[in-house]
Amino acid sequence: MRRLGRGAPLRAAMKAAGLDIPRLAAKTKDVDPTREGLSRSLVGHITGGGRTAREECSDRAAELLAAALNKEIDDLFEASVFTFKESTSTRRPQTAVRRKSALPERLMDQTELADFLHKSMSWIDAQITDARERGETWPGLIYVGRSRRFDPHAVLDGMQRQRTSA
Repeated sequence: MRRLGRGAPLRAAMKAAGLDIPRLAAKTKDVDPTREGLSRSLVGHITGGGRTAREECSDRAAELLAAALNKEIDDLFEASVFTFKESTSTRRPQTAVRRKSALPERLMDQTELADFLHKSMSWIDAQITDARERGETWPGLIYVGRSRRFDPHAVLDGMQRQRTSA
């Protein structure tokens, strides 16, 4: 699950409930059928707004946090950006990606693309360099002056084609 608004709805719900991170972690143990709950560290990463904050978490963690805050899970989280229709353990060309409507319709800069793909900026640089050495342009890469911009749809399509041709 991916948290909404970089965690702002989570933090607002915590404030409304009068809970801090340790108390919310303890409350997740109360709502967990296994009484295991979430650690304070994980709760801090999921609800935080700093550089160590995580944008994604497991379905279980999202469910426990929503239950502990007496909120609907859809008020705090959304499903991942894309899902596979078939198993990813096989290499078949018919594996297709179904995009969620949340995929941006605008161009992204390299930082946004790296965050979206969960890759490093150096990985993107290496992909662009490899494509250039093959005499190709990396899918979705558009130069605006000296700045790089990326079409997220074309990037995902290119990655899918590369994955199926491997």
